[in-house]
Amino acid sequence: MEDKLIEILETFGYPVIRQGAMLEDEEYPDDFFTFWNNDSYNLNHYDNKEKTTAYDFDVNFYSCSPSRTYKKITDAIKLLKSNGFIINGRGHDVASDEASHTGRGINVIGIMEV
Repeated sequence: MEDKLIEILETFGYPVIRQGAMLEDEEYPDDFFTFWNNDSYNLNHYDNKEKTTAYDFDVNFYSCSPSRTYKKITDAIKLLKSNGFIINGRGHDVASDEASHTGRGINVIGIMEV
């Protein structure tokens, strides 16, 4: 599921980075996505076997352009929903370690048959 999420986000042409994976002295790209897998859990069981698993991700977009921050997270919501992901809401602000960047985040759920 993580590979599918990354593949979809990469279609925007921006780097997709695991949250917290940038080195301390590494410069932020002008625009980029981050993701973090919060949890995964089984949803359905039949005949003592799990049948579906839900993957819970945080997806964030950071940009040096505040308007692009809002636009791209909205675009990501539309694209992820069209690819079967569940997104509740329109996003939320996320802190940035760089004063030059703003961030918006969404919670993304992907369900996969086992």
